[in-house]
Amino acid sequence: MTDAASQDGNAAQIAYWNDRAAVTWTAFQTHLDAVFAPLTAIAVKAAAPAPNEHVIDIGCGCGATVLELARRVGPSGDVLGVDVSEPMAARARERIASENLANAHVLVSDAATHDFPPGGADLLFSRFGVMFFTDPTAAFANLRRAMRPGGRLLFACWRPLADNAWFSLPLDAALALLPPQPPFDPHAPGPYAFADAERVRGILTTAGWRDPDAVRHDVPMRLSGPGERDKATEFATRVGPLARLLAEADPDLRAAACQAVATALSPHDGVDGITLQGSIWLVSARA
Repeated sequence: MTDAASQDGNAAQIAYWNDRAAVTWTAFQTHLDAVFAPLTAIAVKAAAPAPNEHVIDIGCGCGATVLELARRVGPSGDVLGVDVSEPMAARARERIASENLANAHVLVSDAATHDFPPGGADLLFSRFGVMFFTDPTAAFANLRRAMRPGGRLLFACWRPLADNAWFSLPLDAALALLPPQPPFDPHAPGPYAFADAERVRGILTTAGWRDPDAVRHDVPMRLSGPGERDKATEFATRVGPLARLLAEADPDLRAAACQAVATALSPHDGVDGITLQGSIWLVSARA
């Protein structure tokens, strides 16, 4: 695929992450950081960024992972965050500036086709930012060229929807009220495009990466504190697959769907808050 063709194919994703999703993710940045904190910790630990290393963070969003990686590599290392969303990148830059991290930078670009300097990165990292490539094989081949020989890849991606109750429970509750949905394409760009670990290994191998592996991690996802059903419901209906389905719904239908989600979440409200299962792959490889 040519760069122009890939850019055209990613146009819908780029538009989405600069419009509705950007508004939501920047507004929910603090909440998202808290919900994803256990997953971020697992992924960063597995990536093992070290002092002096040069890191590329794909789909860095509002910057939580850029900040953590920059702290790990220290002032003699550097981290380049890449995201297609200008509003989210702007928020990441604000956070970098507030922490006076001179070794962290954010670039607004499509990582699938961006012309990275060749052979300079020690670590390619992503927390849920690589599942949206229209042509993932071409994208990972492009990213591999940015790596030094032996450089490593580590990214977190979602396992199947059925293993992620924090997504599936609200979705199932609302679907009963929504119009019939078209058949789900498991390989289409989106949160669950990399749920099949064998497919991911094949993509990376074809793209020239060595020794691809995927390790399962199950982590509780705390959507809110105890007694905060409304907060958890707002989060569950504004972030993830359900958010797209409700985006164009009329107010009455949306209100009914939100009530159904709230009812479904209520049994999961305990002393630690409203918590549901999350499940990811940690995928690793070497250049």
